[in-house]
Amino acid sequence: MNVHALVHARIIAALQAMQSEGALPAELDFANVEVSPPREAAHGDLASNAALVLAKAAKMKPRDIAQMLAEKIRALPDVESVEVAGAGFINMRFAPRFWQGVVAAILREGDAYGRFDLGRGERVNVEYVSANPTGPMHVGHCRGAVFGDALVNLLKFTGYDVTPEYYINDAGAQVDALARSAYLRYRETLGEDIGEIPAGLYPGDYVKSVGAALAQEYGHTLLNFPEERGLPLVREAAIAAMLAVIKEDLAALNVKHEVFFSERSLTAGEDAVKVTIEELRKKGLVYEGRLEKPKGHDDNEWEDREQTLFRSTDFGDDVDRALMKSDGSYTYFAADMAYHHNKLARGFQHLINVFGADHAGYLTRVKAAVAALSDGKADLDIKVCQLVRLFRAGEPVRMSKRAGTFVTLREVVDEVGRDPVRFMMLYRKNDAALDFDLAKVVEQSKDNPVFYVQYAHARAKSVFRNAQEVFPTFNEGGTEILNADLSRLDDAGEIDLMRKLAAFPEVVEGAARAHEPHRLAFYLYDLASAFHSQWTRGNDSPHLRFIQPNDGTLTAARLALVGANAQVLASGLALLGVLAPNEMR
Repeated sequence: MNVHALVHARIIAALQAMQSEGALPAELDFANVEVSPPREAAHGDLASNAALVLAKAAKMKPRDIAQMLAEKIRALPDVESVEVAGAGFINMRFAPRFWQGVVAAILREGDAYGRFDLGRGERVNVEYVSANPTGPMHVGHCRGAVFGDALVNLLKFTGYDVTPEYYINDAGAQVDALARSAYLRYRETLGEDIGEIPAGLYPGDYVKSVGAALAQEYGHTLLNFPEERGLPLVREAAIAAMLAVIKEDLAALNVKHEVFFSERSLTAGEDAVKVTIEELRKKGLVYEGRLEKPKGHDDNEWEDREQTLFRSTDFGDDVDRALMKSDGSYTYFAADMAYHHNKLARGFQHLINVFGADHAGYLTRVKAAVAALSDGKADLDIKVCQLVRLFRAGEPVRMSKRAGTFVTLREVVDEVGRDPVRFMMLYRKNDAALDFDLAKVVEQSKDNPVFYVQYAHARAKSVFRNAQEVFPTFNEGGTEILNADLSRLDDAGEIDLMRKLAAFPEVVEGAARAHEPHRLAFYLYDLASAFHSQWTRGNDSPHLRFIQPNDGTLTAARLALVGANAQVLASGLALLGVLAPNEMR
């Protein structure tokens, strides 16, 4: 049951009735008619812009349409009042039985409550994390991992066929630096004094295990190999070892990818990068030319030369982009184009990329590439996850991947637990910087959102345990609860809680459409707050308590409300990948 969709359908039916009566022109487009909460709760439960968006096409005054529509709405079931406000907004307030029906729907639908077939089975590729396999993941990678995984959950819940994918950047200078670092650690394992790790290589202790594994497998053999033979072996071993660590880190967060796509595979066998460039060349989108020197660029570092360029300016980019380096190798962007070409060849027309803050300047050219390769038929949404600032009790925790002193994702998860990490990574919009305090996220207080939401679920479960001491047959999901007389739920706090429960399907749909899982985290906190508030009111006023020993009918109705609350909290937390505990320990 989606109350917004239900009311929207009723309004459309009322407008169609007005057309059949001649009060509105026959040819009107209702696509922009919306139903949403009013800006101020005092104005009503729901509002519609119908009169405002139809007035121009109908050649009528908005308030005239609104007044006629209001009369139609007043005659609908469960409507308590309708008012026309401002230029023609319609504010509606519904009777308690309307909201009581939401509780019944939640208990009836269970885990299916809030599902919406938005995607209709359309295929979506969601690429996220895609960190270079040069070491363990740090807390910055964690945000993109959690964001991407929650988004995948949302899209699956709303009817999309989703493929979660990780792009392994296993080519280029950084991987070569990892291989050289591992080779040094290999020599060190064999007893050689290697001194300090040279600048530009990876000094972290995690590379030592790769060196030790190489020594165990090859003994002293690699020392006798020329670099062109030995370094590829070291590179393969180092990449495999780092990728295994990355997968373990992701598993600690319960993040799962179905596809791990290797960048190096693009040039293994058939050169997919070359094929992509030639396809764009046939479209007239690749040419040989010169680029202007960027403003502020050091003259000594600028090489004015003819290059192979992609006409990305044809698709909104500020400059055309180079595809070949001066040494004849491909640019990173050229490989990225081929990778997205591969996604399109696999049949994906809906693409979502989750990038880190360091890729913010890369968005336009990637979108240009997808537009060019798909002839504008595919859509690409890029979500940038801003930096995570790590604190411990208010003091900054310094991180430096190259210095080997960074705090790993696994260390954070092991210290505070998976649930606090996942929830707090989503408790802020992805494009805003996030402060993550290792001490605060484990506090048992209202100021700790993940605790507050999980506690609401645990508290709901405890209400049922306590109720069974008075009413032994009142089982959660039992007939007494499912068939409860919900008309007994008429307290203002109860109605407010029901309104919030009714908003869940709309929040899920909006979060899925906008690719913004943080909306769900915010909603769950608000829902938990409403539930805790009603529980506190019962503490202060015994007649409002969920359990009324002398009134089994009222208790059953209130337990139905508590059960509906627990169901929505559990469903929402599951979408975020967070557990809904029955008890807090």
